[in-house]
Amino acid sequence: MQTATSNRTPVPDVAAQVAHAMRMMGVAPIPRNYELYYEAYLGSNPQLSKELAALGSRATQEELDAIGARYFSHIHYPTGIERAHNTLAAKLTELVSLLKDEQYALDNYNRVLDEAFHKMTSKSAASADILRHAIDILTEATADTMSQGKERVQSVVQKSFEMEVIRQELDEYKRIANTDSLTRLGNRRAFDENLAAVYNSEHLRNFTGLLVADIDHFKKVNDSFGHPVGDKILATVSNVIRANLRRDAFVARTGGEEFAVILGGSSQEECLQAADRIRTVLAGTPFKNSKTGINYGPITLSVGVCMATAADDPFDLYNKADIALYSAKNAGRNRTVLFEDGMRKDSGRNWLIYRR
Repeated sequence: MQTATSNRTPVPDVAAQVAHAMRMMGVAPIPRNYELYYEAYLGSNPQLSKELAALGSRATQEELDAIGARYFSHIHYPTGIERAHNTLAAKLTELVSLLKDEQYALDNYNRVLDEAFHKMTSKSAASADILRHAIDILTEATADTMSQGKERVQSVVQKSFEMEVIRQELDEYKRIANTDSLTRLGNRRAFDENLAAVYNSEHLRNFTGLLVADIDHFKKVNDSFGHPVGDKILATVSNVIRANLRRDAFVARTGGEEFAVILGGSSQEECLQAADRIRTVLAGTPFKNSKTGINYGPITLSVGVCMATAADDPFDLYNKADIALYSAKNAGRNRTVLFEDGMRKDSGRNWLIYRR
């Protein structure tokens, strides 16, 4: 493992620049619009950048949503969720109605029992007639109640099944919304949620580390070989990262060529070992076109590491891991750097894209 510490040169505040550009163009500052312009700013999708530029300063929300639906379908899912929620609400209403009917039937049956009891204890008629009439009442009421009960049980089972299907549909919408379409890792939205959750528990905070990794010289790869090749490299890098971590580690693509790993239940040494294992395996992975023989590699990663106990909150944790990452970049790349007190805190990058 190589470690290094050095002062960082200021980097552009991407979040501020994207937000400023959106204001200048009159674009509503909502998360799905931000993601469009953020990706356009990074330049990872030239066609997306070209389409947004063509809209100029007169873009309507419908036009932006149409572009978003083509490139980022995972953030244009509210309609489906709303439909599923409405269906679920309707099924719950039907189920409540069934239960109310069942309650009414039981209440009515109790009334019949009470009537039969009064007839049997009545002294105004012959005992045989009373008993015969009471038995007829109870037999008919019991048969009706059992028949209605069976029907309602079947209806309740059916409604429960339908609600389970809808619940699975809602889970799938959330999974899609939290998944990066290219790498199939978690996206920035999912990362924000998982990182914030670290500070919901003292135990999690005490045994969690954050790794922030960035592909070295990735812009040069895109410029030299084109974005389709760059996308394939991103997918391969994501597979290498995922394959060299425990199954319970959370991995996300948080930017164009940036990845983040949240390692729960891990010591500082374990986090550093994980970061170096990923770097070493990736550096030894061939990136070559089997048909043309073109070699795209080597592909390497710089990694910044910070433990949750060294930060006050999720924002501070990401900021410090980010500083460590850029210290690794400045120290020569393809190395792991652990955040230490005294490193400059001027990364200027805002991870809270979805904070309202």
